[in-house]
Amino acid sequence: MCASPRARFRRAPRSYSPTELPCGSSDVESTFYQVLELVLNFGLPFLLLLVAYIVGTMLEKGHFRSIRKRESEYATFPVVTFDTMPDDWSASSSTLVSGSVVISLDYFKRVIAGLRAIVGGRIKTYEPLLERARREAMLRMIEDARRDGYDAIFNVRLETSRLANSRRDGKGTAGVEMLAFGTAVKFASRFARAQ
Repeated sequence: MCASPRARFRRAPRSYSPTELPCGSSDVESTFYQVLELVLNFGLPFLLLLVAYIVGTMLEKGHFRSIRKRESEYATFPVVTFDTMPDDWSASSSTLVSGSVVISLDYFKRVIAGLRAIVGGRIKTYEPLLERARREAMLRMIEDARRDGYDAIFNVRLETSRLANSRRDGKGTAGVEMLAFGTAVKFASRFARAQ
């Protein structure tokens, strides 16, 4: 399409969109601008998705490495879900301990989950998010107990909540919050822990 410039030049010269070229432009130049417009309109969103996938995957793998390392440090620390303290434990003191974490969805997972929500079914992109949140909250709870000198945790419970809405209609999820809490105890004697 050829656009003619305005007759008067009292104002700044007119700029042209990629599809509206001044007269005298070649077909090659016109084709170039049309291809450029297609690349910008369709290629840029895919490039952003690719970057989001790569960065999100790297951050997720790094977080899982950190979790595995810290879990190996606390592997011998007793954490149980029993409502009451086991009979062979003799506690001298107890307190409530908790660990909380908020983890957001990355852009790529949000797009994939949105597409999956259209057809229904299991949203696998949320599973690593919830696993990371659960394990991180448990670790923070254990670190809270260890920092205060407690020897074990029983009556452990987990609470999950959706964090905010990513869409105006209130149906999207921006992230999750996971809260782990339990009763930390100090053993009356070190012998009780060895049993």
